[in-house]
Amino acid sequence: MSVSEPGLPSVILPVYNAPDELNGCLASLHQTLPSGTEVLIIDDASTDNETRRVLGKWHMQADKRWQFLANSHNLGFVATVNRGMQMTRGDVVLLNSDTEVTSGWLQGIQRCLDSDSTIATATPWTNNGEIASLPIFCRDNPVPDDREGVARVIARTGKPSYPDLPTAVGFCMAISRRAIEQLGLFDQQAFGRGYGEENDFSMRARNAGLRNVLCDDVYIVHLGNRSFGPLGLKPDDAAMQRLLSLHPDYLSQVQQFILADPLAARRKELLAALGDASFAMG
Repeated sequence: MSVSEPGLPSVILPVYNAPDELNGCLASLHQTLPSGTEVLIIDDASTDNETRRVLGKWHMQADKRWQFLANSHNLGFVATVNRGMQMTRGDVVLLNSDTEVTSGWLQGIQRCLDSDSTIATATPWTNNGEIASLPIFCRDNPVPDDREGVARVIARTGKPSYPDLPTAVGFCMAISRRAIEQLGLFDQQAFGRGYGEENDFSMRARNAGLRNVLCDDVYIVHLGNRSFGPLGLKPDDAAMQRLLSLHPDYLSQVQQFILADPLAARRKELLAALGDASFAMG
């Protein structure tokens, strides 16, 4: 059992293959996390020897509060992150291994979670994160040349308002411990190996009077579907039907949000501050 202390959230990083992306993610965590941050890196029985080499390399140089764990057999994304949430005591961030984080990102997420006791989940801006995408809404945008520069401008532009989202987006999903205690873990029985679990949790939160919000002063990079994708796990009709059987109004809520686009003014403000040169795309 972990003895996570109050303060910054624990970072839970599920791993399945994709060694190059994993190496980039771990490097960005090593560069940006304050000493003493709890990080749980859980290898879901990767089949790639290079992935194990990357994990071994970082194990040798990581902070003492980084735990490198491994499932004895492949459990899938949902069971892997549930294992991590059960090992922690405070707020958590579920982070995909195909992300690259930026300076101050975790502190920004913690400020967001602390700003309102009814916040269940928080999602930052990214280049590839559906409703949390910049510069173009609901688009897989290219990775910016200078992710740190983009993140600095976003952090200092305007005052964050933490606007409501219909659902968290799974590339980087912060969850308050209050929400975990009230709602429980991800629904492993319904969502098995993955896809839809974060939407179900978000809908359960909304139904309980809690909020899913955009952490609108934090930006990280998401390369997209590089880790658990090779298992053939992708959003499909079956996954959507499982979700809709539990939450029949899920699609209508998301569609209404996209049509209304309440984030438009904030995106415009940030893009004006970034300018074309600052937000150059690679």
